Amino acid sequence: MRLDNPVKETLKHGGNVIGIFIPMPSPDMVEIVALAGFDFALLDAEHGRISPGDAYPMILAAEARDIPAFVRVGENDRQVVLKYLDLGVSGVMIPQTNTAELARDAVGAVRYPPQGLRGLAGGRTFDFGQGRPMAEMIPAINERVLSIVQFEHIDALQHLDAVLETPGMDILFVGPTDLGQSMGYAGQTGHPEVESVIQQVVERARARGVSLGIVAADAAGTNARLAQGFQMVVANVPTLLMRAAKEMLAAVER
Repeated sequence: MRLDNPVKETLKHGGNVIGIFIPMPSPDMVEIVALAGFDFALLDAEHGRISPGDAYPMILAAEARDIPAFVRVGENDRQVVLKYLDLGVSGVMIPQTNTAELARDAVGAVRYPPQGLRGLAGGRTFDFGQGRPMAEMIPAINERVLSIVQFEHIDALQHLDAVLETPGMDILFVGPTDLGQSMGYAGQTGHPEVESVIQQVVERARARGVSLGIVAADAAGTNARLAQGFQMVVANVPTLLMRAAKEMLAAVER
């Protein structure tokens, strides 16, 4: 198993990365998006139906096509996170981290002590005991895993400065849909008041040198978010597939 993480390295050097949510159990889809040129596959185990058992062949597919696989879990639970980490994911996104304490819990779940509280065992993470000594690999694995904390509720705004100070947090990822819903604007994509809060997050995060992530539906939205200051932008497989299918069918002369 590789111990490097090209996405993390790109972000460290100020670059940007484009990934894609995959909500269905499909190693084939992982390979397709890798071949299309996406920087990473983000397995959606929160809104999608991906279990640890489903994730394993998807992680192998990502490794075969030389991109990292991340996972979005459904809850801020150390044991849930551990299941995916021990399979070999290169990063974990944890939802609804609305306070500094929850952000610390999220980051702690992906790191071995002393940086965190990740449980230590052999298995795939340590090449089934056939790789380098465990004590040698632990620092490299801690460095490899990308920790992604989600900002997706208006209640988190009052705790934002403290969340941004969380040691070991690699990405603060804004969820506009849930954020808008928490503000009373469910389904109103791009509502000015929601965008105003997002801009506040951008300004405060950039002032502290914290990398930011967000979703975007298309190239125009991705370009706008990159220009706004986001370094990680994530599209969605069903959205892209549906758009491409409709465009094809609309152009067919029957």
